[in-house]
Amino acid sequence: MAHPPPDSPGFMSTLRALGEALLASVHDRVELFSLELQEEKFRLIRILLWVGAAFFAGLMALLLGSLTLVYLFWDSARLAVLGGLTAFYGVTFLTLVLTLRRFLARQLRPFAGTLQELAADRACIRKPN
Repeated sequence: MAHPPPDSPGFMSTLRALGEALLASVHDRVELFSLELQEEKFRLIRILLWVGAAFFAGLMALLLGSLTLVYLFWDSARLAVLGGLTAFYGVTFLTLVLTLRRFLARQLRPFAGTLQELAADRACIRKPN
């Protein structure tokens, strides 16, 4: 008994399979992007809460400490203490700003996973068979 030759897939079925693969790839990338976006949002909120709490506590400590120091030296060296505190706070502020800039420069790029996957996709498409 002779078996009929298997039908070769038609142009439309091949095109449909290619479209499904492309859509699945885009879906995966969008899903990865949305997960990374949510992670970045949570990380930013957490950082802002910590910065706000630290800022408030630090500001209160500096204010009360400065007032105490000025009160202690009110009669003898009031202006010297105020000038010293101003210089100290200025240097501290500059140090914090430079440290923050260095910290931000060392952070990972947002959506690094998505960008890496898209680059791998482009390299795969460009590769000749």
